[in-house]
Amino acid sequence: MRRPGCERLTLNVGDALIVVDVQNDFLPGGSLAVSQSDEVIPVLNRYLAAFARRGLPIFVTRDWHPPNHCSFQPHGGPWPPHCVAGSEGAAFPFALELPASSTLITLKGTEAEKDAYSAFDGTDLNVRLRAKRVQRLFVGGLATDYCVLCTVRDGLKAGYEVVLLQDAVRAVNLRPGDGERAEAEMIRRGAIPIRLEMLVA
Repeated sequence: MRRPGCERLTLNVGDALIVVDVQNDFLPGGSLAVSQSDEVIPVLNRYLAAFARRGLPIFVTRDWHPPNHCSFQPHGGPWPPHCVAGSEGAAFPFALELPASSTLITLKGTEAEKDAYSAFDGTDLNVRLRAKRVQRLFVGGLATDYCVLCTVRDGLKAGYEVVLLQDAVRAVNLRPGDGERAEAEMIRRGAIPIRLEMLVA
């Protein structure tokens, strides 16, 4: 019996790449830096190039918070202020090679009184995916145990096949092992784990 994630996957019409929250504030030196988060960028660039070569849609999400967002510690939330709309911290890093012709940006966490970890929460992402007849999502980015986890959960709930890019995610790990537990949960719910060498592009 094959273990999930051991088989090679070929990109097809109906596939879409979702890059979750690869923004300056989550990278080394940012206000909410995720350990080793910069390591996902060169790997994601190869996934981005593969999808671009096939003409497949690429959706890139970013936190786009008002200055008084409820998730910020000064307003009773758990996190330091981060990814304030229009700030350098909310920008994508220059090293992330987003294809201009096929990249669609989804903003999340835009309401002051509503937190949103999932790329589907309070956005039109599902509508845009349906409009492009997407059936399978390839998900990577930051952070494994928060926004990636919630995006994968919601993608599965919405009926998509979901592929987790294990080599293109990193975790906050507020508690040791949170990232590993999040990956295990995603796989248990039905996400297919792959690494770049398993992709036939």
